[in-house]
Amino acid sequence: MTATSAEPDAVPSAPQTDDPPVSGAARTGAADLPPARHRERLGLAALLLGTAAAYLWNITVNGMGNGFYAAATWSGARDWKALLFGSLDPGNFITVDKPPVSQWVMGLSGQLFGFSSASMLVPQALMAVATVALLYGAVTRVTGNRSAGLLAGFAFAVTPVVAMMFRFNNPDAVMVLLMTAGAYCTVRALPKASVRWLALAGVALGFAFLAKMLEGLMVLPALGLAYLVVAPTTLRHRLAHLLAAAVALVVSSGWYVLLTILWPASSRPYLAGSADNTFMDLVLGYNGFARFLGQNHQGGKRFQLPAGYEMPHMPNPGNAFGSAGAGPTKLFTGEIGFEISWLLPAALLAFALVVFARGRAPRTDLRRGAALVFGLWVLIDGIAFTVMKGGMHAYYTLAIAPAIAALLGLAAHELWVRRGDAFGRIGSAALILAGGLWGFVLLQRNSGWLPWLRWVIAAVAVAAALGLVVAALRRSTRNRMVGMLMAVGVLAALAGSTAYAAATLPRPHTGGSPSVGPARAPESGQASELRRQLNVFGGGAFDPRLLDLLRATNTRWSAAVDRSSNAAELELSTRTPVIAIGGFTSDDPVPTLDEFQRMVRDHEVSYYLVQELKLPDSWKTATNKNAPPGNSTPTASEPGTWRPVGHRDIADWVAAHYTPVLLGNYAVYDLTAPPH
Repeated sequence: MTATSAEPDAVPSAPQTDDPPVSGAARTGAADLPPARHRERLGLAALLLGTAAAYLWNITVNGMGNGFYAAATWSGARDWKALLFGSLDPGNFITVDKPPVSQWVMGLSGQLFGFSSASMLVPQALMAVATVALLYGAVTRVTGNRSAGLLAGFAFAVTPVVAMMFRFNNPDAVMVLLMTAGAYCTVRALPKASVRWLALAGVALGFAFLAKMLEGLMVLPALGLAYLVVAPTTLRHRLAHLLAAAVALVVSSGWYVLLTILWPASSRPYLAGSADNTFMDLVLGYNGFARFLGQNHQGGKRFQLPAGYEMPHMPNPGNAFGSAGAGPTKLFTGEIGFEISWLLPAALLAFALVVFARGRAPRTDLRRGAALVFGLWVLIDGIAFTVMKGGMHAYYTLAIAPAIAALLGLAAHELWVRRGDAFGRIGSAALILAGGLWGFVLLQRNSGWLPWLRWVIAAVAVAAALGLVVAALRRSTRNRMVGMLMAVGVLAALAGSTAYAAATLPRPHTGGSPSVGPARAPESGQASELRRQLNVFGGGAFDPRLLDLLRATNTRWSAAVDRSSNAAELELSTRTPVIAIGGFTSDDPVPTLDEFQRMVRDHEVSYYLVQELKLPDSWKTATNKNAPPGNSTPTASEPGTWRPVGHRDIADWVAAHYTPVLLGNYAVYDLTAPPH
């Protein structure tokens, strides 16, 4: 252990106490850092500029990304109320089914620079740069080593799900930035038990809640427990500080909840996804515990097929939802494994190594405190994902990417400090093998892409690990040689993730469930055909005559159509406001028939549209003449054609009073014509 004691930041043994005065090496922080050297400043500049260049390069290849959120961004760029509430349409009929923080960022960019793919997606990429900077700052402050901070920032930037989602327009990017800001503020609060920094962490998490509700708060237990254990003050003061941070969180998020309560419901958009037009019902129901327990509504009961047809069982949709079901392997399999798990085994090992290495340090030890912040973050969020029963998109795991990267930086520094003893060398070997060999396994699952890469990664990782084990047995090995082996091994551990992220960046990503990595061979078989058939529910291609009709309207809304996906695509195609009847799944109780009839009487909407879908012959069942008719009204134009309608009362009323014209796969009812 002679090499360890020679390091300036070695931690002496000390009794565990609640007494506030703790000083010296036990609280290594920014104050102990010497001024950055020229090469260190260049390293940080290269990391930040490199991240910006990689993420901004050809970002418009993703077009409108997720059309659902793109339509809301377009609405926010046109109308301030739509921006405030995150409305899907500038007429402010209904919101998207998430809080509006992400829409505030992208919508304001549209207000300033005009709505476009670039004005919408560039802020997302810049959030990646900000997250990298926060990780660098957090790890550097704790370790007193800027190289460790650079490693953490780089590991985050080369995570495939990060490379995809920070060039996309889902709300996950701003949520993860705010979660990372909360962790950074907590790390800043630890050295001196700063209630101010802890309150700022509460503010960051409050806005993370307003980005994606409860998922933004999943990091909260990790931050609170770390502060409760590590902060250098009495237990009473620690509890009081946590209470103050909780108040800051409630204030920073509660003002918006209060706004939705006090603002008259008649003059604001309906809060999509809620059963009663309240924010908290959305939080606790559709986007909260119902989703976690697999009980959130999916519109299935509303869309009954006509008699004689049955939708086939949907096989595991690997590209859409990663791994189906729940279980401890969920984060390592399917699309989820490709998006987040490259460095996850190494991060879990890193957490254990840092906690073990700091086992004799005082309670207030900052390195162990930071390991608790990021390690508990991974464990708590990871366990939540593995037991989640509802539909889980693989990209949800973006939420643990910063913690994984930070743990690698913390462990790399701890092992570097102890590179002169057996623990540092064997621990480094284990960490390198965990990253390199798991990268080999993941690349093996896509063996047709760069088949040589996995073998190079495995060979280099194994060689570096063996060299470190030999060095541990031969204590005379120079630290310089050990350092070279560690550096080469870390590069091998990062290589798989880096390659997959690099393959992700140039690919176009659109729709609700993008995937990472290189382009894959088209799927074949029943699963592929069923996915192709179901894609038509999202709108698809529109007849140019239909688009011209909507563009020529001058009413508050050009049209009304079931489901937000259809409305969003029509808005983006025509740049006219469209009513999304029933919201995302057509389950929302708006508009009522009376409300819709009033809109028609007041000439607020010009057309009513109904999708008309040709059902595949493979969906036919044995004819059952006694079966009741499915929810397919108004009457379709030919047998085997289905009109999926969520609010049947509205569809029946329109069909009874107006005559449709079929344009493409939409039946179009002119509501400005005299009714029958």
